[in-house]
Amino acid sequence: MPEKIILDCDPGHDDAIALLLAHGSPQIELLAVTTVMGNQTIEKVTRNALAVARVAGITGVPFARGAHRPLVRPIETAPSIHGESGLDGPVLPEPTIELDARHAVQVIIDTVMAHEPGTVTLVPTGALTNIALAARLEPRIVERVKQVVLMGGGVHVGNWSAVSEFNIVIDPEAAHIVMNEAWPLTMVGLDLTHQALATPEVAAAIAAVGTGPARFVGELLDFFGQTYRDAQGFEHPPVHDPCAVAYVIDPSIMTTVRAPLDVELTGALTVGMTVADLRGPAPEGCTTRVAMNLDNDRFWALVVDALERIADPAV
Repeated sequence: MPEKIILDCDPGHDDAIALLLAHGSPQIELLAVTTVMGNQTIEKVTRNALAVARVAGITGVPFARGAHRPLVRPIETAPSIHGESGLDGPVLPEPTIELDARHAVQVIIDTVMAHEPGTVTLVPTGALTNIALAARLEPRIVERVKQVVLMGGGVHVGNWSAVSEFNIVIDPEAAHIVMNEAWPLTMVGLDLTHQALATPEVAAAIAAVGTGPARFVGELLDFFGQTYRDAQGFEHPPVHDPCAVAYVIDPSIMTTVRAPLDVELTGALTVGMTVADLRGPAPEGCTTRVAMNLDNDRFWALVVDALERIADPAV
């Protein structure tokens, strides 16, 4: 049976690819798409999500706008990586589906509560604000969720500071809430996603699909690759967010380690740092895991397969 997921995202080039992977994979049943501020403002990332839905021909799935700012801190966006629209590069089509009237947090709660316990996976690929608010507003979802698979953090590396990753550091209080709930949680962080490089060979495989959505991904990677070279010195861009979706599709493409996990909230130099205790075997009852190694060829094969299955939707 396909894995039921809610994708909570802030598109964002790699979020867009994550959405395409979730839609195109036969192993995923996409229950809802919720947006959160992050890569750009909530207005921009929500429009981007709806535009990607049109590119991929996604219909019959609720899209809902979520938190417009972090729980405590001022909003911080990433135009140096994602541009002023949050999805610079391709020409974005006008959305053709309407937003759900509910707040994203309510959609998350309603969706989890409407399904059997242990059947819905939350896949946040942006700040964890919506997920934290949902857990606080309706605590019963914590025991009903199958698992949380998030893209964010890093055991040994940061990108927005020396030790902190963007999705976590822009709302570390939300991340602290999410990582300290009792649900099973896997952190797919920079240690893993920096292995998911969009090399020329990957770009060629995507281009060979020859469809509109595949060309859209190629244009995303062209812009994303240039900003990553300019801002962070990568020869080829790491495509973070689809890795979280790929883990739900096929956990065997990654190695993970069970370890206690938390977030630094007060350090003068380390706010937003995710701290995984890897000193020895995890204590009994530990519900958190961190992803460490990726089978890159199998990962990109999942992305290409999803694009082939999406084909050229009538949009």
